[in-house]
Amino acid sequence: MAFVEPVTLTRRGVRLEPLALAHEAGLRAAAADGELWNLRVSSVPTPENTRAYIEAALKGRQEGHRFAFAVIEEATGAVLGSTGYNQIEPAIQRLEIGYTWYARRVQRTHVNTTCKLLLLEHAFDTLGCQVVGWRVDIFNAASQRAVERLGAKKDGVIRHHHLRRDGTVRDTVMYSLLAGEWPEVHAHLLYLLARGAA
Repeated sequence: MAFVEPVTLTRRGVRLEPLALAHEAGLRAAAADGELWNLRVSSVPTPENTRAYIEAALKGRQEGHRFAFAVIEEATGAVLGSTGYNQIEPAIQRLEIGYTWYARRVQRTHVNTTCKLLLLEHAFDTLGCQVVGWRVDIFNAASQRAVERLGAKKDGVIRHHHLRRDGTVRDTVMYSLLAGEWPEVHAHLLYLLARGAA
C-alpha cells in the first residue's frame, strides 16, 4: 500500500483530485491564463509539454515519491492549476508540498489558502505526518511570503541546489511545519478563511 493513496479533497468550492491525463486540456488552459510558463521561478508546463508534465507526475506517483492533484473549481469544473505532495518519505513520516501553481485569475484569492489547508489536514490528520516541508526558489519572494503566512518556519537556504528550466542553478529556501505546530497553524488558517482573507 502506498503512503499516499488516491483521495479527493474538497472545501470552499475547491476540489483537489488526483492529477490524470484527462486534465491535460484544463491544465493547459489554466497555465495560459497569464502565460505562467514564462515565469522563471515556476514549475508550470509549457503548452506543448503539458502531457509530459502529467506523465512525469504519474510516474512519480507510481514510484511513491510524488502525488499530484489537479485543482478544480467546483462550480464550473474548470481546472485552476496543480499542487501536491513530493519528496514523500514514509519511513520518517515526512513529505513536502510543492509543484503548486494557479491560473492568474485565482492568484491572491482564497484558493491557495484552501488548497494548503486541505493538503495539511490530510498530511497531519490522516497520514500522520510528523513534518511537512516546502522548497522555494530564492527569487520567488511571493511564494516565500505565502509559505511563511501559513505558519511554516524557515529552515535555511541550500545554495546552488536545483537546475531551473532556463539552465541557471537556483538557491532553495527550505521551510517546514512540525506536527506539534499544526494545531495552532490549523486554527490560524481556518480563521483566515473565515474572515475572507486570501
